[in-house]
Amino acid sequence: MNRLTAMLQTVALSLLLVTGAHATSKSTSANKDSVVAAASTTSQAKHPRAARQPKKTAQKVNVNTADADAIHQALINIGPSKAAAIVAYRKEHGAFRTADQLTQVKGIGLKTIEKNRSYIMTGSVAAANAPTARH
Repeated sequence: MNRLTAMLQTVALSLLLVTGAHATSKSTSANKDSVVAAASTTSQAKHPRAARQPKKTAQKVNVNTADADAIHQALINIGPSKAAAIVAYRKEHGAFRTADQLTQVKGIGLKTIEKNRSYIMTGSVAAANAPTARH
């Protein structure tokens, strides 16, 4: 339906532009403007999430201790399902020693790791949960 609408708008715009070159009436000009405005709003409607969702700013996160929500909130291009997959992999295989080990998780590649490398911390679970030394 959206494709058909876009195609019809393109044809209508083309006809208005061709006939508008010979006509000088105000109504033709108004029609051109309305078709152009409709075409621009249609292209914005195709990707409504991109317009509403602010770009995520990466934050440092320890992938060995954080829950799925914290990983999702902290890392770029890591959605809720990939974050849950990281936690599930960690529970099954143990702590990550390096950021590159995250590529073992389905759906996470080197490009994603490179975008987030400076934000991924891999301190061991034992070190992260160890009590601080008191003097």
